[in-house]
Amino acid sequence: MIEMKGVQKTYRNGVTALQGIDINIEQGEFVYVVGPSGAGKSTFIKLMYREEKPTQGSVLINGHDISEVKEKLIPQLRRGIGVVFQDFKLLPSLTVYENIAFALEVIEDSPKKIRRKVMDVLDLVQLKNKARFKPDELSGGEQQRVSIARAIVNNPKVMIADEPTGNLDPETSWQIMKIFEEVNARGTTVVMATHSKDIVNTLKKRVIAIEYGRVVRDEQRGDYGYEA
Repeated sequence: MIEMKGVQKTYRNGVTALQGIDINIEQGEFVYVVGPSGAGKSTFIKLMYREEKPTQGSVLINGHDISEVKEKLIPQLRRGIGVVFQDFKLLPSLTVYENIAFALEVIEDSPKKIRRKVMDVLDLVQLKNKARFKPDELSGGEQQRVSIARAIVNNPKVMIADEPTGNLDPETSWQIMKIFEEVNARGTTVVMATHSKDIVNTLKKRVIAIEYGRVVRDEQRGDYGYEA
């Protein structure tokens, strides 16, 4: 499903964020990416949705090397990848419904299909009653649920999350994790960078630990392994 072969990433300032990365993630897996700040986790995540390109090596999704995709085709590539960010990245002038529908309007779905799909994902994240609200009228947890709904409305095969609970209180974080588990249970591969020791140690999944740009641990049902 997702494969990295001999991946190295060196930025223009000479900093090498990743080196010697060889990873396979199968369809339907749920994977935590952990490690100290500055270890290379965000770079690892960004390579999967072509926000960054490797300096060496290849990043394959469903057998296609996405590092070779032309710039103009990146939006098409991302239709099959849902991305959730720590800071939500919602469009402030649009309603909850419109923020989610926007992802479908880009691919020219019919208004009838758009309405059905948007209401289906709003039901999943339990926000049907907030469809006409603007982002600034929602709590942080509600905004993150909208972000998740937007990420999954195209029914992507892969969902990538970069510190999705980082700005949320513990109770809200657990609510968000229930949604991620439900998305994963429906067959979507989930890859999540996180600093949450409690989440990783309680909801046992595969753990990939990165330190100094290298994978130092890759365990099924692993622990966080660092002091929180």
